[in-house]
Amino acid sequence: MNTETAEFLHKIGVDTRFVSILDEYVFINNLKFSRFSRRKEELFLRKFPYYKVIRSKLFQKICTRASRVLKNVIQPRDKIFLLKDQNCFNFTLYAVLESYTRKYGIELIFGDCLEDATGSGADSIALPITLDDEAESIIELMLNGAKIKPLSFDEEFGILKVICPIVNVPRPWIISWLEKYGLECTYENKASFSKDLIHFLEEFIPDVKENMLKSAKFVYEVE
Repeated sequence: MNTETAEFLHKIGVDTRFVSILDEYVFINNLKFSRFSRRKEELFLRKFPYYKVIRSKLFQKICTRASRVLKNVIQPRDKIFLLKDQNCFNFTLYAVLESYTRKYGIELIFGDCLEDATGSGADSIALPITLDDEAESIIELMLNGAKIKPLSFDEEFGILKVICPIVNVPRPWIISWLEKYGLECTYENKASFSKDLIHFLEEFIPDVKENMLKSAKFVYEVE
């Protein structure tokens, strides 16, 4: 169905490299580059009335941040393994990467657990590590006197390369855009000292999570 949908969108002048097609949703990754006007949306919905077109500025911001990572870690026709479940962050990862099946010609391979990646033919595994995951991990390592290493710096799983497309995306962005459009997914929201500390610091330093990750990368790379 995605192929038929993408072909029709292309026919009416939409650049499908900048939209993601999942189930019965079309998510616009970049409104300007997709050229998905309201008029084209009307034409599309006449053909596919059961679809929903999502014009989320927040999702576009998520895709922009992810693209800055992806341009350095994937190659045309790569085969990328993803976990397929109802987790909000795996769903977001899928939503971001789906457009790259047309933009880069990548193939997405799904499994129920990371062990399924072995023998799947995948070149790499995409993990849903977010900016908040990194910041919280850095605080925990510091408090325990451990060596600081960003989670996204674990570059291999067996013989497969590990990529983290949404590592620069704040967790609240993901939860917010999914909840706004009533997209069903699950996530754990466990209280922790590191979360509370980050929330406190953000009141005084808006980019504290980004700065923590930059510093952690610098410290790890110069050792």
